[in-house]
Amino acid sequence: MKATITHREADPDFQALLRKAYGLMCTARRMADQYEANRPICKYVHSTSAGHEAIQVAAGLQLKPCDYVSPYYRDDAMMLALGFSPYTLMLQLLAKGDDPFSGGRSYYCHPSSRDTDKPIIPHQSSATGMQVIPTTGMAQGVQYLERSGLLADDEKPVVLCSLGDGSVTEGEVAEAFQFAALKQLPIIFLVQDNDWGISVSADEARAMDAYEYAAGFKGLERIRVDGADFEASYRAMESAISFVRSERKPILVHATVPLLGHHTSGVRREWYRTPEDLARHQSRDPLPRLRSQIGSVREATDIELDAQREVEEAFSAAVASPDPDISTVRDHVFAPTPVTEASGERTPAGGSKVVMVDAALHAIEEIMTAHPEAILYGQDVGRRLGGVFREAATLAEKFGDDRVYNTAIQEAYIIGSTAGLSATGVKPIVEVQFADYIYPGFNQLVTELSKSCYLSCGKFPVQSLIRVPIGAYGGGGPYHSGSVESTLLTIKGIKIVYPSNAADLKGLMKAAFLDPNPVVMLEHKGLYWSKVPGTQDAMTIEPSADYILPLGKGRVVQEAEEGMTVITYGMGVYWAKAAAAQFPGKVEIIDLRTLFPLDEELVFASVKKLGKCLVLTEEQLGNSFAESLAARISRQCFRFLDAPVFTYGALDLPAVPLNTELEKQMLPTPEKVTAQIREILAY
Repeated sequence: MKATITHREADPDFQALLRKAYGLMCTARRMADQYEANRPICKYVHSTSAGHEAIQVAAGLQLKPCDYVSPYYRDDAMMLALGFSPYTLMLQLLAKGDDPFSGGRSYYCHPSSRDTDKPIIPHQSSATGMQVIPTTGMAQGVQYLERSGLLADDEKPVVLCSLGDGSVTEGEVAEAFQFAALKQLPIIFLVQDNDWGISVSADEARAMDAYEYAAGFKGLERIRVDGADFEASYRAMESAISFVRSERKPILVHATVPLLGHHTSGVRREWYRTPEDLARHQSRDPLPRLRSQIGSVREATDIELDAQREVEEAFSAAVASPDPDISTVRDHVFAPTPVTEASGERTPAGGSKVVMVDAALHAIEEIMTAHPEAILYGQDVGRRLGGVFREAATLAEKFGDDRVYNTAIQEAYIIGSTAGLSATGVKPIVEVQFADYIYPGFNQLVTELSKSCYLSCGKFPVQSLIRVPIGAYGGGGPYHSGSVESTLLTIKGIKIVYPSNAADLKGLMKAAFLDPNPVVMLEHKGLYWSKVPGTQDAMTIEPSADYILPLGKGRVVQEAEEGMTVITYGMGVYWAKAAAAQFPGKVEIIDLRTLFPLDEELVFASVKKLGKCLVLTEEQLGNSFAESLAARISRQCFRFLDAPVFTYGALDLPAVPLNTELEKQMLPTPEKVTAQIREILAY
């Protein structure tokens, strides 16, 4: 139902709107009461909208199926207004198998939906403020699709991001506000300000409220509203939605609301709030205010009784619903990839050799030519520089500034926005300038990207290709030389690629782009140009444009029928080749190419054949991926081993030293690897 408020209490549309809103608000409140009265049954932690109902219902009633929305964990009244039933919400509350959002895997009011009669809702996390970057990424995607002609002409989607006032102080919220204001994205930031962040009050947590804070972001419009007054809230949201739908610019709505319930079921209001504070909030309860506008007491009472009956029936049905089938616990970690076999020509006749950086550049160019939904952004990848390694040179000239552009120094935004873009159908390729700088993006990589497919039961895998130059050589120093693969590999739900030559890089880049899951492509900057002595073989004949190499398939670099195996990747391949030259016919070298998924079959087969092995890495060795892999080899190949599984890597130092002689002391070298091989062969 859509109606415009006119102030005329006799207006039938106005009265119908008030009755509908009151019914939704009563339903939400009765749900909160039902959960509180049945705490032993409602055992999983949850929050409710008690006190926030007016602004939430006002927002939910005015969104269209073409829109996008990210509710936060207190937005169950908004969910009702969007058209979700109490029963549906309760299935998630009780972690039931029929929970359509997460299959019993996530908390109450953590929705994900592609229902065609409702706005699109991507996976929602619990981390406060974290959703603001992915949601801004959705607005970024909408803007790109609209400008490139990939949206239906009659659609003008708006994106709504709902958040509590306690999360506005998060640094990542500032990154999102900055990007939305800079790019003038079609997004509404709805801030529900109840003065509390668990037990932290507004006056001890912030210097200003969200409305005042937003004034610092030039181009971000603002509205302040009493979020406990339904009519005022409806008008404010009507104005905000109309503004964004027509002007295609961002706006922040700051709604002040009372907090009537607990922070969550596990953090009780009486633990930290005074009776005076509770009474002050209770005096602003939005339900009595709206009830007074309903035409008659009888009508209001009937609405309340209907809400109570619906909630009780839904709760009984949800309690009786079955728990998840435990056999589904491993489902939806990844969405199926279309690339399972190699295709195309790896070494086409008449082809020329290319360095790795050019193979990557050509791969991206071919991807963007074939896929108009593909975009590339990151620090310094735009028109003027084309990447600090020239890995994106000429791409902006060829595809335009709407498809290839610079960002600010915002690793969290660069990574997290890909979740939102993916939800809109845009396929992002992004760059983090150096591996050492990926850490500010870890919040988004862990919280949003890695969990989305699993917690949405496969509805929202995140198609994200994240390029990361990595590794040490020639005095790069402590902040431009780091190796991060072990840290990345602790994150479940992402894939990690680490090619060692131009052909592999091009083929894996194509597969990574086509993979519907998050893929981090680690590209050793010391191999980009083959400038490091002994790395000339990183240059290869450039594969054909249709060459694709599936993830999870290692490569035998050189074979041996006796001796030992060296298992490595990246720069380690060239240290191993140089060292193996001292032991002709005695060393088989396995290039893993992807670290997850890992080609365990190839690794185990080689070790079982030869009985001795070395796992070689550039990383600091202690607690590394190399040591983890060595343990797996020991377990799977124990009966075939003729020596302990050896590992070798960099010294366990906090950083790579700047001085080149100190750098050499820290890192593996062909000479050091030669000594390791000699020791292993002597067993």
